[in-house]
Amino acid sequence: MSRARQPPLVTGISPNEGISWTKVTIRGENLGTGPTDLIGLTICGHNCLLTAEWMSASKIVCRVGQAKNDKGDIIVTTKSGGKGTSTVSFKLLKPEKIGILDQSAVWVDEMNYYDMRTDRNKGIPPLSLRPANPLGIEIDKGRFPQKDLEALFPGMSADFTSENFSAAWYLIENHSTTSFDQLKTAVVNLKKQANKKNEGSLAYVKGGLSTFFEAQDALSAIHQKLEADGTEKVEGSMTQKLENVLNRASNTADTLFQEVLGRKDKADSTRNALNVLQRFKFLFNLPLNIERNIQKGDYDVVINDYEKAKSLFGKTEVQVFKKYYAEVETRIEALRELLLDKLLETPSTLHDQKRYIRYLSDLHAPGDPAWQCIGAQHQWILQLMHNCNSLLHSPMLDLDSDVRPSPIGHLSQTASLKRGSSFQSGRDDAWRYKAPQQVVFVEKLTKLVVSQLPNFWKLWISYVNGSLFSETAEKSGQMERSKKNARQRQNDFKKMIQEVMHSLVKLIRGALLPFSLREGESRQYGGWEMKSELSGQWLTHVIQTVRLSSESLTALEIPNDMLQIIQDLILDLRVRCIIVTLQHTAEDIKRLAEKEDWVVDNEGLTSLPSQFEQCIIHSLQSLRTVLDCKPGEASVFQQQKTQEDVCQISIGIMQVFIDCLEQLSTKPDGDIDTAHLSVDVSSPDLFGSIHEDSSLSSEQRLLIALSNCRYLERHTFLNIAEHFEKHGFQGVEKITQVSMESLKELDQRLFEMYIEFKADPIVGSLEPGIYAGYFDWKDCLVPAGVRNYLKEALVNIIAVHAEVFTISKDLVPRVMSRVVEAVSEELSRLMQCVSSFSRNGALQARLEICALRDTVAIYLTPESNSSFKQALEALPQLSSGTDKKLLEELLNKFKSSMHLQLTCFQASSSAMMKT
Repeated sequence: MSRARQPPLVTGISPNEGISWTKVTIRGENLGTGPTDLIGLTICGHNCLLTAEWMSASKIVCRVGQAKNDKGDIIVTTKSGGKGTSTVSFKLLKPEKIGILDQSAVWVDEMNYYDMRTDRNKGIPPLSLRPANPLGIEIDKGRFPQKDLEALFPGMSADFTSENFSAAWYLIENHSTTSFDQLKTAVVNLKKQANKKNEGSLAYVKGGLSTFFEAQDALSAIHQKLEADGTEKVEGSMTQKLENVLNRASNTADTLFQEVLGRKDKADSTRNALNVLQRFKFLFNLPLNIERNIQKGDYDVVINDYEKAKSLFGKTEVQVFKKYYAEVETRIEALRELLLDKLLETPSTLHDQKRYIRYLSDLHAPGDPAWQCIGAQHQWILQLMHNCNSLLHSPMLDLDSDVRPSPIGHLSQTASLKRGSSFQSGRDDAWRYKAPQQVVFVEKLTKLVVSQLPNFWKLWISYVNGSLFSETAEKSGQMERSKKNARQRQNDFKKMIQEVMHSLVKLIRGALLPFSLREGESRQYGGWEMKSELSGQWLTHVIQTVRLSSESLTALEIPNDMLQIIQDLILDLRVRCIIVTLQHTAEDIKRLAEKEDWVVDNEGLTSLPSQFEQCIIHSLQSLRTVLDCKPGEASVFQQQKTQEDVCQISIGIMQVFIDCLEQLSTKPDGDIDTAHLSVDVSSPDLFGSIHEDSSLSSEQRLLIALSNCRYLERHTFLNIAEHFEKHGFQGVEKITQVSMESLKELDQRLFEMYIEFKADPIVGSLEPGIYAGYFDWKDCLVPAGVRNYLKEALVNIIAVHAEVFTISKDLVPRVMSRVVEAVSEELSRLMQCVSSFSRNGALQARLEICALRDTVAIYLTPESNSSFKQALEALPQLSSGTDKKLLEELLNKFKSSMHLQLTCFQASSSAMMKT
């Protein structure tokens, strides 16, 4: 079952005020699911549903109707949500009366004005009744509410054509802030307007129409009187008087006839002059037409007219024509200067440059405008590059601001630069704030060059092949002269391109590789505050940017020798990126010591070797795009010095990790944070010492480090060497050899340190234990079994076994063999120091030596066997079978009584020995 929809809610209306029939846009929530769902819409209480147009659930468009309320809510009613509410309101304004000359954004219906004199409608022009501004001064609409004015002047109006016109209301509404002096001026204007009504025939007729009616009546009365007077010539009659007047008029006309003929002759001569002007009006009007066409930008018309005038009047001897033709030449010279200024003006599109060059060639401009334009473009590109550098050095730099003179979108205008569109990748704006200034600078600089250089190159190509000139220039031989000039200036243009390339490369070097510049160049192109060197990731990004720029410039078919300097820059950036990445990798590896948690797995390893290997692999993978050679690029390891530097840094990385291992394993116990230390629960722990103390001793850390060293030697270093070879590194054998030697040295130092910790106490307890209780080999009782000192020594050896076995089973044979060697060597020394043995003393000594030898038999080495042999040789030989039998019985008794303790030496003996 569907959940009922929420009632409509209107949250906005635009505009929020207006007159009737104003089109408004209503916005809100839940305004219906469709046009059929909308069943009601009222604004200020007026139903607007008929004009409503449902756009979406959040938008409705309609027109405001005529409502009684001045201000009200917007209520939307839908089938699905019912009657809604509104958080905004609409204010209905009263329409103002608009004069015929007032500006209005809406259509004003024309109406017949009412003639107040005749009480009837007339189609007379409204200007005589409703001037736009009768006072002739600036109108300043006051802020007085219309309601207050209506209350103040009941029954009156501010319309000066109304019978109830109120001057006070009009002044308050339109001139409330006008000064008294301005009002005096308004009075003068009113008087002038009254006088102007009598000026002009039409105004006179309109203003004195009643007078004309009276005149007509008078003439009609005269006509009637003449008819009554008759035709008799009575002296003093009106007819006689009229005859006299007509006679005088005839005489006057005859007198004036000669003057009229004279004026006719003058008119004929003037007409002939006008015919001449009409015939040659092209030349006489040409200066003015040139000026007008220049202002409109119709340069083609000007050039055509000039060519026509030059062919017709260029060699005329008529002074008038010479004068006007000289004026034409003056205007054309000004046009040449104007076009040259526009040509050299920057920025400018390639289309405009070609057009201005063609105009100048058609106007036979002196010099070589095309080459001047190429030089100006060259200087402008250089200036933009240096301006970009200076702007990015500003401490108040807004990294999101665009220092380019024109959008980089120009790249898409050229089919040969389609690769350039890759610069327009849709990055988030926040990227610019995160990126270092040097990276932003390289982005902007390369985009600037790639956007401006194509037009510069195409302009040169057009200059070389003569496509800049029109057919007129081709016929005049100007094209051939231009091609000849282009051939002579090829070296100059090549220097221009090289200067742009050198500036681009040096600016980038100044930002990223300042050490590669000379001292003078560093001051000019450098000056960056190198708080910290760019990381390998940013350098990789910069390399990609420069590569894209190189590809875009190569697409222009610019010779490779001009672009070689960019390839050299890319190579240096690649080398620097590799070195910086490896250096940062060494720093990251140095910090791996902080991540050591001492959690041991079944093989006695912590996560440190794996973290080290992953760190190296991640670093090499981040360099994959840098190490790969793009078309035209050389191998990054082609130089011997680069190979040696990378090899040394790689060796240094391995050594850093080895030093990290040594630091962790030899650090005093107080310097180790043991709050997070633990051992994998799956590892056997015979004595539970690690779990009981919840911390690792220095001896246990030594064992873990030894286990890690063993794994590094057998797996990690070999894997890393494979990755080095896979990524094309040189000297991998040297890296591996030096690293292995250093690792083995560390392993041996740690091993000797551990043996010293464990074997010395056991060895040191032998001599005091042998001679405890004033024992004397010359005077002792018949042996009853192995004495306690040997048992204690075995228990200590077993404890060492347990500790090593807990950390790493693979280390047990190596450690136990060395401990047994130390104990056997000490025991041999003690036996050889005894001057003589009694029969019982020799039997006791043989029992203890054989018990120890048989117990640790699986860990015996040639050295320990030799020590036991020397110890037995120092004893007298058993002379009787009784002694041999007693010795065997005591040995069996010893092994039986300590069977449980000696199990660790037998349970996995075969596996241990194989290892």
